[in-house]
Amino acid sequence: MTIAPDTARSEPPQYRAMREALSSLDDTVPGKFEITKEGIVHDMMSPGRPHELTAVLVSRRMEKVMPDDLVAHTGTPDVENAPEGVMRHPDVIVLALADMEGDGPFDPRSLLAAVEVVSRSNPDNDWIGKVRDYPLLGIPVYAVFDPRTATGAVMSDIHPTPEGPRYATRKDFVYGEDVTIADWTISTDGLPRYAEPGE
Repeated sequence: MTIAPDTARSEPPQYRAMREALSSLDDTVPGKFEITKEGIVHDMMSPGRPHELTAVLVSRRMEKVMPDDLVAHTGTPDVENAPEGVMRHPDVIVLALADMEGDGPFDPRSLLAAVEVVSRSNPDNDWIGKVRDYPLLGIPVYAVFDPRTATGAVMSDIHPTPEGPRYATRKDFVYGEDVTIADWTISTDGLPRYAEPGE
């Protein structure tokens, strides 16, 4: 189901300024940039092999159990809600293949789930910032895989709170267990871990 962008609300001027600043930095500053309600998040380290391998394995395992008209996509473009002033880049997004068509960022309302692999250099971005932002964007299911600890969690059931929309349900898992993300259950066997410092 394709969802038209929300044109009734314009993007905040502060958000527009941050987007323009990031555009001018493209390909000149290493790392990944995202925009949150709190400002710009810069993960200075490019993701390493365990991070990228986890994203690929989760994507492949999900696609094996999902219908052919859905995709577990890794890569670009970003997921953006300009009126809310948020631009994120999930490691894996689950959406209809038809919603891959077109130009520009993905509308977060078209996502069925988002998956993040925790960054070694900035874990709070995945465990705190995105836990706050993804329900605000209306992403119904958010799964976190943490190669530092071989654990993770799946959050769902968005509900209103005084601080804004939040996930009401959290199911923790450890690597080796099966995990259910939205309607699909996959194995977490064999997912890589980050090496301990000095290894």
